[in-house]
Parts: sequence; structure tokens; C-alpha cells
Amino acid sequence: MNVTQQAPITSLWDDAAAATMSEPELLLYRSNLLGSDLRITNFGGGNTSAKVMMADPLSGEQVEVLWVKGSGGDLGSIKLDGFSTLYMSKLNELKGRYRGLALEDEMVAYLPHCTFNLNPRAASIDTPLHAYIDRKHVDHMHPDSLIAIAACASSKALTQKIFEGELGWLPWQRPGYDLGLKLEEVSKANPALKGIILEGHGLFTWGDTAKSCYETTLAIIKRAEEWIAANSKQPAFGGQAIEALPAEQRAALAAKLMPLLRGKISRDEFKLGDFNDNATVLEFVCSRDLKPLAALGTSCPDHFLRTKIRPFVVEFDPLNPDFDKLVASLDQALEDYRADYRAYYDRCKRDNSPAVRDANPIIYLIPGVGMLSFAKDKATARIAGEFYVNAINVMRGANGVDTYVGLPEQEAFDIEYWLLEEAKLQRMPKPKSLAGRIALVTGGAGGIGQAVARQLLQEGACVMLTDIDPEALAQAKKDLTKAAGKDSVESIVANITSEEEVENILAATSLRFGGIDLLISNAGIASSAPLEDTTLEIWQRNQDILVKGYFLAGRAAFRIMKQQKLGGSMVFVASKNGLVASAGASAYCTAKAAEIHLARCIALEGAPHGIRVNVVNPDAVIRGSRIWDGKWKQERAQSNKIEADDVEAFYRDRSMLKLSVLPEDIAEAVYFLASSKSAKSTGNILNVDAGNAAAFTR
Repeated sequence: MNVTQQAPITSLWDDAAAATMSEPELLLYRSNLLGSDLRITNFGGGNTSAKVMMADPLSGEQVEVLWVKGSGGDLGSIKLDGFSTLYMSKLNELKGRYRGLALEDEMVAYLPHCTFNLNPRAASIDTPLHAYIDRKHVDHMHPDSLIAIAACASSKALTQKIFEGELGWLPWQRPGYDLGLKLEEVSKANPALKGIILEGHGLFTWGDTAKSCYETTLAIIKRAEEWIAANSKQPAFGGQAIEALPAEQRAALAAKLMPLLRGKISRDEFKLGDFNDNATVLEFVCSRDLKPLAALGTSCPDHFLRTKIRPFVVEFDPLNPDFDKLVASLDQALEDYRADYRAYYDRCKRDNSPAVRDANPIIYLIPGVGMLSFAKDKATARIAGEFYVNAINVMRGANGVDTYVGLPEQEAFDIEYWLLEEAKLQRMPKPKSLAGRIALVTGGAGGIGQAVARQLLQEGACVMLTDIDPEALAQAKKDLTKAAGKDSVESIVANITSEEEVENILAATSLRFGGIDLLISNAGIASSAPLEDTTLEIWQRNQDILVKGYFLAGRAAFRIMKQQKLGGSMVFVASKNGLVASAGASAYCTAKAAEIHLARCIALEGAPHGIRVNVVNPDAVIRGSRIWDGKWKQERAQSNKIEADDVEAFYRDRSMLKLSVLPEDIAEAVYFLASSKSAKSTGNILNVDAGNAAAFTR
């Protein structure tokens, strides 16, 4: 299996643009260029810095200030406020406070005392690694090719051979203050060096200017890539053992498996999933050495912090694809993995180690199919998968020229359960109320559908939108993605009256996010006609969309929720007309009444499985409605003997509260019924109609 060759890494530096920039702006420019290519450094990984002369806010004198990427953030998207600023004079004074390797973590608490100009951006643990290198501009990157060399058994000898004295080398050491002092020692003692490789970790490079630093970084990476390509002697991962399944079969199997897996690993915290079957992943999962290489774990700290020390290899034979056998093996295999992880914790824990964390796997490798990754949110799951792709590339490169070596178990543990890392985790904001939940919104391109999706996204859910109108759906997805980010929103054009298309919607939702927790059945139409003018076509269209469509979506979602064993919530957006008959709308009113009763029926069957089903009944939601923008407004105006422009005022004045009902009002009600705020409600109806005595439930 051939992995697609990527274009070579080339300089993107624009001298004309750079000429107008200050030194901090040049640092930002360089950082964004480096972070824009995942081959140079991972998302959220890597650091850049510059030592800049600036006026002291108190004395007005010129002082040297370290600008360095602060804690958290991503180089590709960082802004100037993402950098910490520290007095170099104070950072140098810190050396007098250092009491040795055993106590180096205490140095982190001193960093805030070195802050320049009251900058609130917290300095990262990597700050000393940049501060003490005797150069003005420093890059610390995690390119696959350099980590491959760093993770070789003969890493030091290879560094000398490939770079001929232009790069130094340091043995593995956990990032911290002591490593910063070692980098200082090497950089001062060897003024001709262009950088240093850290064993099992990554690359430091430097320069006298922002541009020279950037271009040195690229040149070193390119040199490593070319040398590995020219000197690889072994077939990747021992060669190919099996053929990958066709793409359609891979996706179908992943869509079936993900909700089952998600249910088994989400008992304590809801997880979201990601599926990756790119060429790199398939080459690895179809290889002879898949299991032994996976067991070695990753080398770079950035990799295993995201992926755990090793992945879970699913027992599956694509030559005899028995899905039931795969599923039957999961419980014991997962328990074995968890037991192994807890044993790793017990072997390696220190007296002051944090408590053992979630023992479930993050990365799942399926022979012939691809890779699944699960985490507490979609972005983290996707990024974990991307990090493991980096780890695969490292293993390919290292084994091609030497022997790949994973990080020793104790070293890996000391990074994973580092007290400073634990403190960072404890500072994370409290999860939102729908964090980890997956919602499907039908009729997602309409006013109510978009308002509901926006509300659920704001509360932390991921949302799949579906609608029959491709243009409106594309615009809705674009608008919601702009507000919530690309990871949380997806869409699929479909007709909910088609059994096959509804099954495709649920499969797409499972493949994109891992399953389903919330179904918001909202797709709708409206029609108005006297009984004698109501054609069978009008009658059937209402039944198809408002009854059959709700049934098909509810049944498909119910099946997955039941498989997951995580409960679930369905909310049917019905209508006041489901409770109150209206003259001239028999087809619509009857269908809406059927929706309400269907919801009650599903609530009865769902209760033993923790699946709740409730109804929101809007009335006259006119603003933002595609239904009211069409023929329906004219029909209701004619029925009520008013002008079309007076429809909203007519319905507002008809209500008891004399208020217009807006899409956002329906969204609030849907959120209440979908969330744990209504955890003890099922089979209920919530009217959002500004008051209509005839619709009072009885």
C-alpha cells in the first residue's frame, strides 16, 4: 500500500509583508507559518520565542524581554496575546533559586514574578528551554522526521551522521528547568550549532533573525526527510499483511461499531468519536507488525499525552469480517486493556501521584478498516487521532533506518501523571451541560431548526443537521460552524420520509461523532384547505413528513440509543394544532396530533432504557420560518380574513400574553426537555404559544 507523497515543505516567508512588522509581530508571523503545517508541529504543540529589546514601563530604559508562546494555544492560530512576556534579567536571576533536579518543579511558581508589563498570559513549563538558549530566536518543533531520528536506538550516532555537527544532541529528559540549563550549556559551548535534537522528543533550532530561524527550521526538517527517504532499508511496518476493505465497507463498519464502543467507555463521562482511514492509517493497520509496534507505545511526550501510552488493537479479520464476533469480544478485551492500564499505574505511581484517571483506550486500531479515537469532546478526539498519525509516521521513519524505541514506561508515567500536568487539568473550565452529547436536528435549515441547533451547540453538544433543501442547509451549516467551530457541526441532505435515507442520516451521525444522544424531530410543513378541498395528495404529504418522518427518525435513533445503553432524549416539535383543531387545516392538525401520540408511545418503550421523549408545541412562530414565508402565510391570512402583512400581529394579539413566539423561545424549551434539567420528565408536553386556553393540556 503506497502512502500518498506530500509536497515538500517550502518557505512561505514573504519579505514584503515582514518588512512592516515589529519584532513581536515577526514572532507571531513565524509562529503562524510554522503552525500551519502539521508536518512541522502538531496542533497545540511546539513553542516559539524571541528575545526583544523593549522600554521598561517603569524606568523607560531598554530591557531584554523574552516573548514565548504561553501555556495552551496553538501556533497556527495564536495571536499576540497568546505569548507570555518575561524580563530576561529576572529569568537569569532565577538560577540562584534553583535547588536541583529533584525540586525543579518549584521553579514554575517563580515564573509569574518575572512577568513583563503585567502580561496575564501564563508562562508555560517550556519557558526555561527558550530563555537560556544563547540565541535571539528559537523554535521548538515536533516534526515527524526529526522525532523518528530522536526515537531511534542509535539516535545520537544518526544525528551526527545526518547533520554533520550542525545539530547537537541531548539524551531524554523530561521538559523542565534543568533541561533548560542543559540547553544553555550546549548552545554556549557550541556557537556553530544550528539546533539540538532531544532524544525521543523533538527539535530545537535557532537564528539571529526571525526569518533565519524559520528557514533553518525548515531546512533541518527537509534534510531529515530526505535522508530517511534515501536510507530506509526495510518495508514499512514489516510489510503489508492484509488488504484494506473497500472505503464504503470501512465506513459502514465504523458507523456500526462506534456507538457500541462509545456506550462501553462512556459510563463515567460521555465520549465523542472520530474515524480516520487515511492512507497512513491504513498502511499501519494492514501491516504485519501492527500489534508489536502498537504495544511499544509512542515516544514523544506530546503524542502519548494525547493518545495514552499505547492504543487498543481491535480483534478483527477483514478476510472474514464477522461483526458479531467482533462485538462479542469487546467487553473482555476492553476490560483487559483497563486492567493493564491500572497495572501500569500501580507499577509506576509515586507517593504523591494523582489518582488513576480514566483507564479506557483513546486510540482504537481496526485491521483493514482504520482508526477510531474517543475523547471528551470532538476536537480532542480528532486531534488525538492526528497525533497518532504522527506517531505512525515516526515509527515508519525510525524502523526504516534503525530500530524504533518507545519511551520507557516510567518516563511516560512521570509525564502523564506529572503534578504540573495535573494542576493544568484541574484548572480546566467546568464542562457545559451538554458536553459530550450528540444531537440530530431534522428540519435543521429552518428558523426553529437553526435556533435549536445554536442553543444545543452553546451548551456543548455536537449537532448533525439534516434537511431536504441543500442550499439552505449549506448556509445553515456555514453560519453555525462560524459560531461553534468545524468540529461540532455537520450536515447531511436527506428526505426523512425515506427509510433508507433516514438510516443513512443516523449512520452519518454515528460515523461523524460516535452515536446519538438527542433527537430533535423538527422537520415540518404546513397546509391549509377546507375539508372538501383537501386532496389525498395534501393529506398524504402531511402524513408522510409529520408522522412517517418522525416515526422513521425516532425508530432509527431509538435503536442506537438502546445499543449505547447511555439513555437519551427525544424532543418532538409538534404544534398547538396537535391539541386544538383548526378549521381548514384537517390534514395538518391530524398529523400533528399523531406526532404527539407517537411521542407518548415511544416514551413508554424508552423508559426502561432511560430514553425520554417529550413534545414542544409552538404556535405561530413566524419570524425566520421558511413555512410562514411561503404559501402557508397566505392561506392563514385568507382563512382569518386579514392581510398577509398582518399575520404576526394577528397571532400575537390572539395570544393571552400578547407576545410573539420566536424561534429562540422554542429552542429554550427544546434545550430544557433535551437536557438533564428535565431528567425526570417523559411523555410530557410543553406549550410555547404565548398562552392559548384551548391548548391547555388535560
